[in-house]
Amino acid sequence: MRVAAIIVAAGRGTRVGGPVPKQWRDLAGRSVAVRAMQVFAGHPGVSQLVLVLHPDDLGLLPADPPATIVPGGATRSASVLAGLMAVEGQADIVLIHDAARPLVRPGLITAVLDRLQTARAAAPAVAVTDALWHGADGLVTGTQDRAGLFRAQTPQGFWLADILAAHRSHPGNAADDVAVARAAGIAVVIVPGDEDNLKITCEADFARALRMLDS
Repeated sequence: MRVAAIIVAAGRGTRVGGPVPKQWRDLAGRSVAVRAMQVFAGHPGVSQLVLVLHPDDLGLLPADPPATIVPGGATRSASVLAGLMAVEGQADIVLIHDAARPLVRPGLITAVLDRLQTARAAAPAVAVTDALWHGADGLVTGTQDRAGLFRAQTPQGFWLADILAAHRSHPGNAADDVAVARAAGIAVVIVPGDEDNLKITCEADFARALRMLDS
């Protein structure tokens, strides 16, 4: 079984701001994206690694990146499709991971791959345990039942032929690749996620990630 991992790093990270996109900022001596790549490059179940990045970011790559480089598209969905097309015919299973999740553990990758032995798609998620509110204009306007709600994570795993066909037929603007798969009628199995699999979204997340690395 040939497994390709696609690291999606073509976003601009506008919510964090700064001179470079968040995935290329330093995190304890290595960029966020390089940290994510290295976890997959070192996993024994992954045979091929693809990095999808914005063409303007080519100069931010390390001298010898452990991945095949593919230019991204105008949207996340277009970038993922570019990565999938790069491994077409070369892999059976694909793992799609956000470069902004640099602390992914090898065990979570293994758990997703294990579920793909018997499922067509599998993705990690963490059950929502906090109370949920609706709000407007700084005020609480209602509550939301949290039963059955999960916080989605990556890597999201699929049989390549399935997710490639799903992306080719999808109109775009999907929240993630699970949404693309479900729109194509593909059942997605939930794998228990990892609270430490942090997605860096705002400035405070860099400090949190550093604390996790130090612990």
